[in-house]
Amino acid sequence: MTQDLEMKDRSTPSNSVSSPAPSTLQHLKEIASLIETGSYSKEVRRIARAVRLTIALRRKLTASAISSFLDHVLTPGSEVHAKLSAYLPKEDDHEMEVDAATSAIQTPAKHLLPELEIYCYLLVLLFLIDQKKYSEAKACSSASIVWLKNINRRTVDVIASRLYFYYSYSYELMGDLAEIRGNLLALHRIATLRHDELGQETLLNLLLRNYLHYNLYDQAEKLRSKAPRFEAHSNQQFCRYLFYLGKIRTIQLEYTDAKESLLQAARKAPVAARGFRIQCNKWAVIVRLLLGEIPERTVFMQKGMEKALRPYFELTNAVRIGDLELFRNIADKFATTFNADRTHNLIVRLRHNVIRTGLRNISISYSRISLADVAKKLRLNSASPVADAESIVSKAIRDGAIDATLDHANGWMVSKETGDIYSTNEPQLAFNSRIAFCLNMHNEAVRALRFPPNTHKEKESAEKRRERQQQEQELAKHIAEEDDDDF
Repeated sequence: MTQDLEMKDRSTPSNSVSSPAPSTLQHLKEIASLIETGSYSKEVRRIARAVRLTIALRRKLTASAISSFLDHVLTPGSEVHAKLSAYLPKEDDHEMEVDAATSAIQTPAKHLLPELEIYCYLLVLLFLIDQKKYSEAKACSSASIVWLKNINRRTVDVIASRLYFYYSYSYELMGDLAEIRGNLLALHRIATLRHDELGQETLLNLLLRNYLHYNLYDQAEKLRSKAPRFEAHSNQQFCRYLFYLGKIRTIQLEYTDAKESLLQAARKAPVAARGFRIQCNKWAVIVRLLLGEIPERTVFMQKGMEKALRPYFELTNAVRIGDLELFRNIADKFATTFNADRTHNLIVRLRHNVIRTGLRNISISYSRISLADVAKKLRLNSASPVADAESIVSKAIRDGAIDATLDHANGWMVSKETGDIYSTNEPQLAFNSRIAFCLNMHNEAVRALRFPPNTHKEKESAEKRRERQQQEQELAKHIAEEDDDDF
């Protein structure tokens, strides 16, 4: 009796099970219909939403699902179908036959849209990169770019910008990034002539990345200065542009502009883009140290970044103390990390800042100290430490880093009494820089606002108000998804 009850209890949930979740193929078909609707209505936001849904579905893509989707969308036996199917591995024939049969029953053959063809290229390319088949991805991306050059439709621009990115990424994974530089320049010129603004931004960032990958900073700056003004149609592309601009400015010794660009890139980046934010913070820390600033401890304690920023935290501590020996040990200890981040040359520049910080601490602590003791405290390891200490002290006095005088006869450094800092212009300059930063942030926020058109011209009814509120909610959701999407 109890066994019967147990059997009934076990069988009850199976009867109340809801319908199974949609398959990956069904999701891809819904995305295709969304692209088709956006193409006919010329609504770019629908195409953008389809791309975002694809990125969310990326981990579930399989060869059988993509093959069945190609059979559903493309004409079997066509050139595009044969070319894309050749990149996919052959899996279970029975499963593919079932999917192909169901897709053939569900939808008849239709006139193929260029957007769907380009989308199929993107889908196969994502799958090949995720499967680490980089040589096939390289060939597929090259074929897609050749196809893209002959299409001039604004509804293709969103998908095309993604293809440009993965085209460059596939070549970068193979170590052949220099091969496509001329092609990227040609694509940027085509995008400019076609007024493809999103394509211009994407290709400009790819070219900057290409130049910086080979340390061609002068060429990158020449391209950036002569390219059309960056209008920031995509938050992701604007963040990347600010990061590359910050790196260029840092190498050119323009530390103030570099700091502003790097901090703005880190602030605007989505929370999900942790790797990008870590890179921005690493370069921003180095730039602030080169400017003579000491970053706050909270910069290194951000969630998920403690381990990655640990070498830079110890480096900052050495600069703050002004200990040259500790600075050398940390630079040697984390040399591999600094070389991988390409910040090693910047850290070499920091040696002068460490010496200057130590010298400033000495001048505050001692009213008079011999140059031999200065050399000993700074731990100058050279053939003539006293002469080096004298030249360092004289240069610091000339630059205004310390307020002291040199007694050459006795070999002393005599510090002057520190005056009241509030009697100088430094507090005013500090407040002025903070006010300018806040005003600049406010102006950027106002420029980033999006207003519905013609709201001041007509009075809306209750039904129109509900429609407007619904559209605003969709727009807010769209912006939030765009910020977190595939950084």
